[in-house]
Amino acid sequence: MLTYRDPLPHTPHRVLLLGVTGVGKSTLGKTLSELWGLPYTNLDEIHWGPGWTERPGFRDEATALAATDQWITEWQYWSKGFKNTLGDRADTFIWLNFPRPIAWQRLFRRTLQRWRTREEAYEGCLEPPIWKVLTDENHILRWEAKTHSTWREREPSLSEEFPHGTFIELRSPRQVRHWLSGPALEQKR
Repeated sequence: MLTYRDPLPHTPHRVLLLGVTGVGKSTLGKTLSELWGLPYTNLDEIHWGPGWTERPGFRDEATALAATDQWITEWQYWSKGFKNTLGDRADTFIWLNFPRPIAWQRLFRRTLQRWRTREEAYEGCLEPPIWKVLTDENHILRWEAKTHSTWREREPSLSEEFPHGTFIELRSPRQVRHWLSGPALEQKR
């Protein structure tokens, strides 16, 4: 497992971003896309349709994405079969392993902002009222609380399961900034 200080041993071509909701995977994906010249696809954007329903064609689009030679995306939708579809093809895995207070604060701020401004998270997808966190089992803030430790439980076996990939762990926004201005910048195309 590499850290924010370690140089990358290869030029990334297919990059998976790991971490709990709200830690900044999409932001990092866009930044790396510009830096490395790789196309970034937000997997949530091709997954979510109006009213928070799965878009028809999501599986085909995600599978087609995995088959291409260059990409950056988030590693999610394992329950829909995309653990191996994406993991088998990735050469670089970047884990945003932030402490719960940082992850939760970022998610809360984003959720509240989208709810207040009625900004769509994805096409036809509006955040429910913030108070719904008390009654909706699937509210994004409750989802974060339920799944925050998931990556920490999963990660130890992932580098063994996908030995072809380089794994990088970034533990704070400061480490992300340091990594972007050092080892990641060295891979600029």
